[in-house]
Amino acid sequence: MDPDEFTARTGADVLYEQQLAELVARLCDRFSQGEQPGLESVCREHPEFETDLRDLWGTILLTQSVGTEAPKAHAAANHASGSRPLFELPFRMGGYVLQEEIGRGGMGVVYRAVRIADSHPVAVKVMLKGELATRVDRERFEAETRAVAGMNHPSIIPIHDVGEQMGRPWFSMVLAGGPIHGTRAATLMRSIADAVEYAHQQGVLHRDLKPSNILIDERDHPWVCDFGLAKNAANQAASLTRTGAVLGTPSYMAPEQAAGQRGQVGPVSDVYGLGAILYHMITGQPPFLAATPVDTVLMVLEQDPIVPRVLNRRVDRNLESITMRCLQKPQDLRYPSAAALRDDLDAFLGNRQVSAMEGRFVQVLAGLFRETHHAAVLENWGTLWIWHSLVLLLASVLTNVLYLLNVINPFVYELVWGIGLAAWAAVFWWLRRRMGPVTFVERQIAHIWAASLIGVILLFPFENFLGLPLLRLAPVLAIVAAMAFLVKAGVLSGSFYFQVAALMLTSIVMAFAPDYAMGIFGVVCGACFFFPGMKYRSQRIRSSQNS
Repeated sequence: MDPDEFTARTGADVLYEQQLAELVARLCDRFSQGEQPGLESVCREHPEFETDLRDLWGTILLTQSVGTEAPKAHAAANHASGSRPLFELPFRMGGYVLQEEIGRGGMGVVYRAVRIADSHPVAVKVMLKGELATRVDRERFEAETRAVAGMNHPSIIPIHDVGEQMGRPWFSMVLAGGPIHGTRAATLMRSIADAVEYAHQQGVLHRDLKPSNILIDERDHPWVCDFGLAKNAANQAASLTRTGAVLGTPSYMAPEQAAGQRGQVGPVSDVYGLGAILYHMITGQPPFLAATPVDTVLMVLEQDPIVPRVLNRRVDRNLESITMRCLQKPQDLRYPSAAALRDDLDAFLGNRQVSAMEGRFVQVLAGLFRETHHAAVLENWGTLWIWHSLVLLLASVLTNVLYLLNVINPFVYELVWGIGLAAWAAVFWWLRRRMGPVTFVERQIAHIWAASLIGVILLFPFENFLGLPLLRLAPVLAIVAAMAFLVKAGVLSGSFYFQVAALMLTSIVMAFAPDYAMGIFGVVCGACFFFPGMKYRSQRIRSSQNS
């Protein structure tokens, strides 16, 4: 590009950003003063800024919403969040009269209402955003209507009428009771699981199952409602969310949702949500709850819930096992479907053996060797680990050859393992930084790796200082490497326990075969890096192709 052209474009970009910032500041000032920001009128006056204005304004509203502390009372909640009634009640909307606000979420407000034609009580859900709603906001709200309209099940709350008034879409539905409580947990959850299985059979994932979305009518019958985040599992192309978006309620969302891994969200994610509801029913609290939504998400990703019987000693052990199986972080350790959960609840209610109590030792053992959610960072290290394995093999074989050639000068070995490995470590880290930002977990792993390298490098000088025969401490190299992999097994993947075992056994073999100890170490330790490197390099390539 010509330098003058580049300068001109840069100046234009700066001017554009300044004007955009002024428009956003104007909207924020109006909003903070309690006025309607007038986003639509600003977009009409400045169509060249419309896309960025809508994106930025949505982000500002989301930031304010997340930053607001959850109050202890409903009235205090409305005041603290700055939320105000959408209408002065009573208010007529279509063929209904809205009488009382009974619920408010991220997408809509639910009102207790009366149908004018026959005075029948109903619930009416109105889209929360008016002129501030983006196209995606409206599509999400309408997606809930379409999702529920295509289903007919006795435990899925039906929609009666659909309309729009004052720029706000709305729909009416059956008015049920309040949020679910911890009574008759197994019986109620059996009906709920059956309803969710029916939705799955229709190709619909709920993705936001929580107690406030389970309503109980006067006949003590549960209803599943609020399909605002529902997704048609068969229509991935028509998704209304971007990869990496975290959708759902943190205390009840599955780990794959909390991590923003949309490609892994499926029916078993709803099974997790059902388990979270059941947990709340039998303990009186959600599986995870922290001071902020971000801290709650971190708990979902990294911690296990407190065992229900610790919180409520009266919980049946079989029901506890059913609940905890739903809440397993690895997807394949949960019930494979809502139907399987329903069937196990049937077995529990019929005093039969529940499958959740079977194979618990196998599940624990399998979980020990699984990857943690941090393992994804290894995709950044795959190629580097392959090169590292070759460097280790080369240094080890060279050392063994020098030893067999009766090279007894210890400084030669210190040169190979000291200066050589230190230089490679510097190159290794430089290459990793060129690949992109280094995460906190990667820094921790890098420190572990650096500590093991320092231990290896200092081994030869200490051997010389202590007056020991050359390479007498060589088996310690395998032990140091095993300790590094032991930490990685806990942080990244349980599969590294196999590397730990292999290196520990190698140290014994090295002690009995000192003449070839370094060559043996190079082959085994190199393989411990090479094969995981190949695995995670392949995963990175697949991820790049799918993105």
